[in-house]
Amino acid sequence: MSVYFGLAIALLAGAPQEDKDRTSWTISAEWVYTAAGDAIEGGLVTVSDGKIRSVSSGDGGQLQCFAVTPGLVDLSVRIDRGWNAVEQSREVTPEMRVVQALDWFDEGWMREARSGVTTAMVNVSDRNVVGGMSVVVKTAGASPQARTVKADSVLYGAIGSAPSSSNHPAYGRPDDFYSRRPTTRMGVEWEWRKAFYDAALAQRDKSKQVAGTTELQKVLAGEFPLMIQAWTTQDIRTAVFLKEELEREGLGAPRLIVDAAAEAWREPDLLVRTKTPVVLPPFAPQGRTGEGSFFALETAAQLDAKGLLVALSGHGARQVSQRLAYQPGYAMRGGMTFDAALKTVTINPARMVGVDRRVGSLESGKDADLVLWSGKPFELSSAVIGVLVDGRLILDPRQANK
Repeated sequence: MSVYFGLAIALLAGAPQEDKDRTSWTISAEWVYTAAGDAIEGGLVTVSDGKIRSVSSGDGGQLQCFAVTPGLVDLSVRIDRGWNAVEQSREVTPEMRVVQALDWFDEGWMREARSGVTTAMVNVSDRNVVGGMSVVVKTAGASPQARTVKADSVLYGAIGSAPSSSNHPAYGRPDDFYSRRPTTRMGVEWEWRKAFYDAALAQRDKSKQVAGTTELQKVLAGEFPLMIQAWTTQDIRTAVFLKEELEREGLGAPRLIVDAAAEAWREPDLLVRTKTPVVLPPFAPQGRTGEGSFFALETAAQLDAKGLLVALSGHGARQVSQRLAYQPGYAMRGGMTFDAALKTVTINPARMVGVDRRVGSLESGKDADLVLWSGKPFELSSAVIGVLVDGRLILDPRQANK
């Protein structure tokens, strides 16, 4: 048995030994919320060899609970090695891949799995302008290969103060490694524009090819999404205007996703105009969050009502109230319906990065990633009491009452 799977099953303290390797189950619940259609009252989910075989009415499952939902999907878990995973010599590094610096043993994976997150996208740290390629993985599994759902899922970068925060102007002779540009938000925008214009030029003149050109060209061709972290209104504007400029100049049609879009509520029509999906950060009780942005409680409901594809995120938070399983409850307090809130942590994020054929809803043939709840999901009185990843029991609901 591999050490990776050993870490996963270590979560099953007290579970019967014969259950630790099982990938076939029947789960019955008073309510099954599929995220693909109407909820099923008195439902039964049948799992065979790590895949969902059927979702129907029935009872008498081997595992029982009040409610079942698909495993939660988080596109911004932020489980990384920080600056140790950042290429310090350049600000534009699209060729870098976060999977090469991923810590598969980080305790954060256990925390995410136990709280119901079964699929997560790991992004490069926001310290570079164009950081590199993200990867979608399962939060538990037998090996890194088995856990990898989609390599090269998005090209990730940041607009705002983070990419330039450690740099400073060089007055005369540079005196350290960070005497360089960009040193302002304007400089960050310039780096983005230059990177894409250079990549477009290299399509006509192959001698202009440099490291990362291929990845940028694939983004321009729409082969995979471009995800940009932009907390504030001004940074969201910059990201959207960059997309529109590239299209207007005939350089390409990037599929933009805005991550950490806390102030998306201020100008939602800009996002509607460009059909830009958003990933929202964890709700902050005081309203203030990253880079001084203000995150209104009704943001998710407002954007969803306008037809935008919205996903919520826990950002790998350690605090219980900030984790992904709690975010739909906050969104519902802001006016979002239960069905819409469920989609923001399941099928919506899966669609954004093209993994919805495998995860995000309870449908026959999909991966058996399930969350079992003690009550109606996202209520303060409800808890995650069971988790399955690829049919393997990560958190045993039968231990909840012991």
